[in-house]
Amino acid sequence: MMQNQQGQQGQMHQNMHTGNVPPQLNHGGHEVIDLNEVLGAAIGTLNSYMLLRQHVQDPELLDILDRQYTFMQDEYNITVECFKTGQNPSHPTSRYMMNQGNDFIYGMKPTQPKKPWQSVSEINDEYISSCMLASCKAGASMKTMAALETTNPVVRRVLADSIPNCIEMGYELSIYQNKHHYYQVPQLAEQDMNTYRNAFAPAQGQAMGQPMGQMPNNNMNNNMPH
Repeated sequence: MMQNQQGQQGQMHQNMHTGNVPPQLNHGGHEVIDLNEVLGAAIGTLNSYMLLRQHVQDPELLDILDRQYTFMQDEYNITVECFKTGQNPSHPTSRYMMNQGNDFIYGMKPTQPKKPWQSVSEINDEYISSCMLASCKAGASMKTMAALETTNPVVRRVLADSIPNCIEMGYELSIYQNKHHYYQVPQLAEQDMNTYRNAFAPAQGQAMGQPMGQMPNNNMNNNMPH
């Protein structure tokens, strides 16, 4: 995972009306439109991070913002690169790694009701981290939809490999928010939770004519000696 599609460099595809399609034009109509939306949204996210940065008060949130900004800028650049050339970018998609643990605090405690600001001076870390989280969620959704419509194998792989990064950055921000009680996580009563947990059982019987545990091996050549 997190490796761009290989073996596609300079690959020629066919248009039934015009003949060979050079790599830089190896894009379908949906793909071109969706990539413009994805890249435009990425610019919007980067710009938002830049605008919000001056208002951050918590050093931990500032560190998250800076690390995510640097990562997203590089990811934006390689997406633009492979979209313009139709070929592998200068380096593979990286994997975003958050610095903190993944322990959530469950339960709710009373808070003041939220309401619109009366002044921009009310901007705070809760609002900033919420904006960042919303951008990560939107990026994951848009890239998923775009990848499903992408015909260029390199661009599709770059988009697909970037989706887990959006999820990881969003998770990092939700943990940060939860720790500061900006994002509270309720739980069901134990009895209700167990009812849901035990509502499903493993499938039984055969799958596609094969006994369970003996699925067909479609990659028999993977272990062949070279």
